[in-house]
Amino acid sequence: MKIRVRELAQFRPDKMAKIALATTARTQLDLYCLAPGQEQKPHAHQDQDKIYFVLEGRGRVFLDGREETVDAGEAVVAPAGTTHGLVNAGTTPLLALVVVTPPPPHSA
Repeated sequence: MKIRVRELAQFRPDKMAKIALATTARTQLDLYCLAPGQEQKPHAHQDQDKIYFVLEGRGRVFLDGREETVDAGEAVVAPAGTTHGLVNAGTTPLLALVVVTPPPPHSA
C-alpha cells in the first residue's frame, strides 16, 4: 500500500490531529499534525512501544521527565512504560510519523 503522507495532513485549530495511516496485526502508523504550540500531553503505554519521526517542523518529545528537541529527519523512541509526549516547539506546522506496536493479546 502506498501512502501519500503529506496529502493526508490536516490541522485543527483546537488540538493536535491524529490520522491513522495504516494498521496491521503487528503495528500501527499514524500521522500527528500539530500547529505551533499544540501538544500531545505526556502519557504512558505499559505494553506498547512508540517511535516519533519528524517529517516537517521542530518539536520537543518528553521522555520520563527529560526533553529531546527533534527536527525534521530525526526520530525518538519511547519504549513501553516510558512517559512520553510531543509538543510543537517551532513557529511552523509539525508533521510526525508515529509508529506504535499493538498491545499483546490478553490471555484468557
